Amino acid sequence: MSSSPTRAQTPGTAVARAAGWVAPLCWVAVLLDGFDLVVVGTVVPTLLQPEEFALTGTGATAVITIGLVGMMIGALTIGTLTDVVGRRRALIGAVVSFSLFTLLCAFAPNAVVFGVLRFLAGVGLGGCLPTAIAMVNEFSRSGRSGRATTTIMTGYHVGAVATAALAIAVIPSLGWRWMFVIGAAPALVLVPLMLAKLPESASYLLAAGRRAEAEEVARRHGLSLEAETGPATPTATRTGAAATVRSLFTGGYTRNTVAIGVTSFMGLLLVYGLNNWLPTIMREAGYDLGNSLAFLLVLNVGAIVGLLVAGTVADRIGARVAGMTWFVSGAVFLALLSVRLPTAGLYLMCFLTGCFVFSAQVLVYAFTSANHPPAVRATALGWSAGAGRVGAIVGPVVTGALVTAGAAFPWGFYLFAVVGALGALALGVTRSLRRA
Repeated sequence: MSSSPTRAQTPGTAVARAAGWVAPLCWVAVLLDGFDLVVVGTVVPTLLQPEEFALTGTGATAVITIGLVGMMIGALTIGTLTDVVGRRRALIGAVVSFSLFTLLCAFAPNAVVFGVLRFLAGVGLGGCLPTAIAMVNEFSRSGRSGRATTTIMTGYHVGAVATAALAIAVIPSLGWRWMFVIGAAPALVLVPLMLAKLPESASYLLAAGRRAEAEEVARRHGLSLEAETGPATPTATRTGAAATVRSLFTGGYTRNTVAIGVTSFMGLLLVYGLNNWLPTIMREAGYDLGNSLAFLLVLNVGAIVGLLVAGTVADRIGARVAGMTWFVSGAVFLALLSVRLPTAGLYLMCFLTGCFVFSAQVLVYAFTSANHPPAVRATALGWSAGAGRVGAIVGPVVTGALVTAGAAFPWGFYLFAVVGALGALALGVTRSLRRA
């Protein structure tokens, strides 16, 4: 049996269309995460101005960090609850929550209220990623879980690119508050479509002991029910969230849970460290990079290209081996960024860095999804993302300290290279429990 539900060999046109809604709806949900990756960086320069919130450097760091703390909590809690209440309900609730609090950010009267709303928006958004990845994998064809994961994660970087581009046009003409109105707007279309078109996962229903419903969903959407393999796990809806979490730290899963957490920590430390501080580091090195928002475009375009390649490679050689290769390659290119280059060469090097560094973390999600049965899949992804969010907090703080000390170039790149190498080593400690 395959490690994920597969489409039937000859599904009807209506069935194919129905199952086909899952990927695009989840892709748009992940795009919101990409929006959040960049949006605060685009508005902070405005919030530093006296006529706005007059943030200090410490205040700006707090505003950036508080949203990440919310995402960490959301990933750990909503990711776990997804295995209890279902993929569909958890994903729709997360999108509604994030969009509501993002919209309210546009009306924040001061920095304190803005920070609280950013935290609450982060909690909702933190649950989107693990839930969306779990669902897409459970509706993907056999042998294509790596490609399914990396393809959906292109939404993350498309969101980042689109947000950076929007900021160039929106902030000077309409003001920073409109960025949050725009960020909330997709929910007006996305949520009604999810309510109408998004099915519940057959794998979740089967894991929840609702076999008749699972068989009906599988029949209606042209899927084969997923076989339970690997170490024994509890049925989430029967034993509760606490028992589901405990199962990740018992029996055959303990080693992978710890190693995946360490790998995700390293992976998102790189993603957020680079996105927040790379333009500043290169300016410190004496490069004239022009508009830092344009630089974010190059970095995240490279990420999109890398994701499309990484998924195909992962399905051929396995997500674990591909992830180790991507972490090592990312470490090499990060170290090479310490070499002074002409501006054109620098942009090429940064493009290649984006190709490998950002895809490496996504391959961790692909490995996690493929190595856990439906009963604990979203929980495992949530805890992986939650550990990664800790790295997302640490990365900008550590890199910012190097910038403050005037040592970010070249030592920041050497530090990033070491982190990439440690990510490869941690992923190497894992073992395949299912087909991955």
